[in-house]
Amino acid sequence: MTSHTDTDGLTDADLKRMKRTPQAKIIRRALGLTQEEFAAQFHISIGTLRDWEQDRNVPDKAAESYLRVIAKDPDAVRRALSSQPAA
Repeated sequence: MTSHTDTDGLTDADLKRMKRTPQAKIIRRALGLTQEEFAAQFHISIGTLRDWEQDRNVPDKAAESYLRVIAKDPDAVRRALSSQPAA
């Protein structure tokens, strides 16, 4: 597996592997995050993330798109989420 830092997006090779392995797991591992860290940073329920990674459920089209954005530019997503006002 290619080494990535928290600021790197996924490589084209990483994206190609997503067809064989649950997408969320590849993204999370490439970013070097635990399930808990990934869920917290990207505001995804830990249960939902686990379901995706264990093939108990698949992301809908909106979630699939969100995961692609995270894969391509995780820092942009982090910045966007951190600039949200507190609920």
